This record gives sequence, C-alpha cells and structure tokens, in this order.
Amino acid sequence: MGTAQQPRILIEALSPRHDRTVFSCGVEALDRYLRRQAGQDTRKHVAATFVLVEEDRPAVLGFYTLSATSLRFSDLPEPTAKKLPRYPLVPAILLGRLAVDQSQRGKGYGRLLLIDALKRCVDARDIGWAAVLVDAKDEQTATFYEHYHFIRLGPGSLRLFLPRSTVASLIG
Repeated sequence: MGTAQQPRILIEALSPRHDRTVFSCGVEALDRYLRRQAGQDTRKHVAATFVLVEEDRPAVLGFYTLSATSLRFSDLPEPTAKKLPRYPLVPAILLGRLAVDQSQRGKGYGRLLLIDALKRCVDARDIGWAAVLVDAKDEQTATFYEHYHFIRLGPGSLRLFLPRSTVASLIG
C-alpha cells in the first residue's frame, strides 16, 4: 500500500479562480471582507490580498492583506525612533488582515501566512519602509504577533509594529 501524499500548499495573489464563498474564520468582519471587498481592493490597488490554497483546489484556507501606510514618529518607542530620521510620519507596510479558516486551525497556517507576508515586505526593495504595522483585533491576536517579536506601540495597545531590521533578521 502506498502512503497518501499531502496536498501541496500554495500562497498566491487573490484571483477570480479562488473560491472565497466557503471561507469562515469565525470573525464575521474578516469573512465578509474576503468574500465581498478583497477582490475590489485588489483591483483598485488599495490592498494586495494573498490566499493560502491547496494546489489544484480553489477554496481559500487563509489569507492576508498588505498595503502602504505610515505611523507617527512620535508613537515609536525611543530605541526605535533614535535609529530613524525625525520625519513626522514614518513609512510602513500594513499587514491589514490575516485569517485562517476555522477548519484549518492548528496546522501552523497562521505562522505560514505571517512569514510569507514578511518575506514579501523584505522583497519590496524598491520602496522605503521602516516597519510592518498590525492592528490586532484582541489580546489573543496581539500575543500571537508578540510571539514573532512585534512590539506594542504603547502599554495595552493593540497596534503593534516590527522594525524593518527585525523583519530582515527573522527572514534571513
């Protein structure tokens, strides 16, 4: 008897071939965004959406979005701020949404999506950015990001960032 081969997992840019209708992460706002808004945001270049799928299957298992943003220099902690020019706004990349279908929890797909997002940020060599920024939806999500060295922008804040130098060292 042969062993069953695991399906190959891919992360690719959202396209019309992807089935977003069955995706359910348990957070209605994220489900609704993927189903109704992500394609439009991609076409209008407001956000780039990347989806996790099994090769040759269109169902979305997870996704994340990236877009350009900025944060106030004054919001940065001193150790980070002293390494940057004192411009009022600091260019950043927003990891706006990241979600995994409930049926896929516990498989490490959240980590896989995050690492892929950070790799794409590092690969964006032709634009200036100083940090990756996330807005965690709750404490549990903030803790997930902190596990990957994201830093809160203040005590108890759900807005976190990862300096570019840390991203580069994590990705290698």
